[in-house]
Amino acid sequence: MIGLDIGTTGCKAIVFSDDWKILAEGKREYSILTPRSHWAEQDAELVCNLALESLAEAIDQCSSDPPKAMALSVQGEAVIAVDQAGKPLRNAILGMDTRTTTENRWLAETFGAETLFNRTGMPIHTMNTLTKLLWLKKNEPAIWERSHQFLLYEDYFLRRLTGKASISHCLASRTQMYDLQNGCWAAEILETCGIEHERLAELPPAAGGIVGSLNKKIAAQVGIQSDVSLVSGGHDQACAALGSGVIEPGLAMVSTGTAEVVEVAMSSPMLSESLRRGNISVYRHVVPELYLSMTLNHSGGLLLRWFRDTLCKDKLLAAEQSGSDAYDLMLADARPGPTDLMVLPHFAGSGTPLLDTTSRGAFLGMTFATTQADLAKAILEGLTFELRINLDLLRASGIQIEQLHAVGGGARSESWLQLKADICETPLRVPRVTEAACLGAAALASVGAGKYDAVSSAIQEAVATNRTITPRSKNAEVYRRRYKLYLELYPKLIALLRQC
Repeated sequence: MIGLDIGTTGCKAIVFSDDWKILAEGKREYSILTPRSHWAEQDAELVCNLALESLAEAIDQCSSDPPKAMALSVQGEAVIAVDQAGKPLRNAILGMDTRTTTENRWLAETFGAETLFNRTGMPIHTMNTLTKLLWLKKNEPAIWERSHQFLLYEDYFLRRLTGKASISHCLASRTQMYDLQNGCWAAEILETCGIEHERLAELPPAAGGIVGSLNKKIAAQVGIQSDVSLVSGGHDQACAALGSGVIEPGLAMVSTGTAEVVEVAMSSPMLSESLRRGNISVYRHVVPELYLSMTLNHSGGLLLRWFRDTLCKDKLLAAEQSGSDAYDLMLADARPGPTDLMVLPHFAGSGTPLLDTTSRGAFLGMTFATTQADLAKAILEGLTFELRINLDLLRASGIQIEQLHAVGGGARSESWLQLKADICETPLRVPRVTEAACLGAAALASVGAGKYDAVSSAIQEAVATNRTITPRSKNAEVYRRRYKLYLELYPKLIALLRQC
């Protein structure tokens, strides 16, 4: 089974054996384009080509064992305007793009923030697909008229791979155009916004079903000689939740990749006012009959990557020469215990619960004694304080979180895992396979291919806990005091940051 993950800054294809061992993998990185302030775009064609390269790399390593099925795990909210042949007419507008403040004001005035949240589960924000379509319609009318369809990454890829654009209920429910209660496109919202539902992808009858077969030409291109079924996948964070074992109400995951996200499973959509005010989205899980509440910090691992590429080029060079990991080298000389620094990690604006696109990043407390390792660790501390804020909000809203399943690239860092446990005062379970998005997609593929009769059966075999990280009481006590200080940063800095 193959799980193909299309993230914001990189893609990865992993081939799993019948007993859920990783047989092979291929990965590629790509960039985010920022042609103007507040814009975040991507060359979707380039992403597609690199994804096929990663798939070919993985297939080449296990050509004697042909794959049976594949599902996609993809970044959310991005919109791609395509022509009749499925070719992009412009760059994809990504979820982290914040150009649509005018469109959001119109939505709030036209529908009401509460009405939209109760109907779609999505708070009003620039990340939503709906606002990007409204912006496109107003600001690029020629592109709007020429567009045959408006797709997200999942349906765009499936259009390329199978010839038919199909979007999972999971990903569709992140667009602010999906009726959460009735499981279909929200006709009234689309009509009011002047968006024909025929220009959106089709929704499959059920989650996890086969939506097509891999195109023979593309199959040959990536080295596959046999038939491969394409199974409905979903949002990358929902797939990661599945791949970490979050398949029952109350279970929770923290995923640290380009962004940092908490996902909590629910038996029904909890659309409380406290979650709406906290900008917590509620949407369909890839697991049938389950829903997810999601916190979001767009900076996440992207901030650490920026620090690596911008201020730690010596570590990148050393890592290339030694075959080691640049992130490990960045933190190798970090002093034990909390740093004396404070980092406000709002490099892409703040995440939930504020979702303030005008906020900016800040480093405080630096002296001539501050080292590269101190800065790297302080970034991790700042990101984890943001995580604590979101966990506190979820708990205050009545969502109990006893432990977190930790996945993503950040789950490979022992120091960051321990920081999360200490600052959040919450145990973390680390699964055997931390590339949970690919694993979750592959599990969906296995069900679609008929290997299992239910997603829960696949996950029982696929997911195993490797170890548990528990809070250290001494560090937790110190970080508790630091956290109180951290809570003062944004209120005291935001007026200055907005003038920068």
